[in-house]
Amino acid sequence: MSSLTASYERCRRLHARYGRSYYLATLLLPSWKRRHVHALYGFARYADEIVDSFEMRSDRAEALDALSARLSAALSGAPVEDPVLPALAHTVRSFGIDQRELAAFLRSMRADLTVTRYATYDELLEYMEGSAAVIGTMMLPILEPLPGAEAAAREPARQLGLAFQLTNFLRDVTEDLDRGRIYLPTADLSAFGVNEEDLRGHTVTPAVRRLLAFEAERAHRHYRLALEGVDLLTPSSRPCVRAAYHLYGGILAEIERAGFEVLGRRARVPRRRKLAIFTRHLLAASSAGRQERRVSVELP
Repeated sequence: MSSLTASYERCRRLHARYGRSYYLATLLLPSWKRRHVHALYGFARYADEIVDSFEMRSDRAEALDALSARLSAALSGAPVEDPVLPALAHTVRSFGIDQRELAAFLRSMRADLTVTRYATYDELLEYMEGSAAVIGTMMLPILEPLPGAEAAAREPARQLGLAFQLTNFLRDVTEDLDRGRIYLPTADLSAFGVNEEDLRGHTVTPAVRRLLAFEAERAHRHYRLALEGVDLLTPSSRPCVRAAYHLYGGILAEIERAGFEVLGRRARVPRRRKLAIFTRHLLAASSAGRQERRVSVELP
């Protein structure tokens, strides 16, 4: 197995292990697109593990510096000893992905080493621009906007990244606290009369519930803005993005259905519902894939 093939496989396994909802959605993509999505997700998870893993004992800042150095080398075409960077570099070159967006992502990862609170939602959005919005825009050339729709598709792609991340923040309040971080703006905590000890408890107080409902509505706004971009993509990518939209939106729905009982428990979309979402979009994916193959064969 070549190092590039092995790197893509490592990225696929990272995606399958840590991004199960989105991984399921990517199965609706044509196979040639799928591995590139795995490469971007695998790299993001690889970096995220440096700053988030409970098992890591080495210096996180040094590890992130070393990753950044290897990334620069890989993007310049130099061979690197790394399990995921060959696939990432190949994907970046293949689609002309803006390397400044990779730099923005790593800046947000570096912020997690020192920043544990965000005063306002605007400050949190600045962090999420690098940690989530750029993931959406880096995925965009792989998912293929329709000719002439490249510029219009960027903002919905950003919004989908923000929606997914805010959903994660609502789901993972306790897990983030265990890492010493709170991603709910402190101004919002104050506005709803919530203190940090309220979030450390196992009982969701009425004040905490109102706070989380407020943040959930923000997530819904991001989802609504993201939905406008689906029809700007080539048909073979739309079922994947719609499925991801509903799978992640399903997590938010589960949080709301449980009355925002997120302290000490992790909201999950039931397996049966996940499979129903996947199946609902499978026919459209198959049809679009067949049409795409016919067009490519017919082109001179």
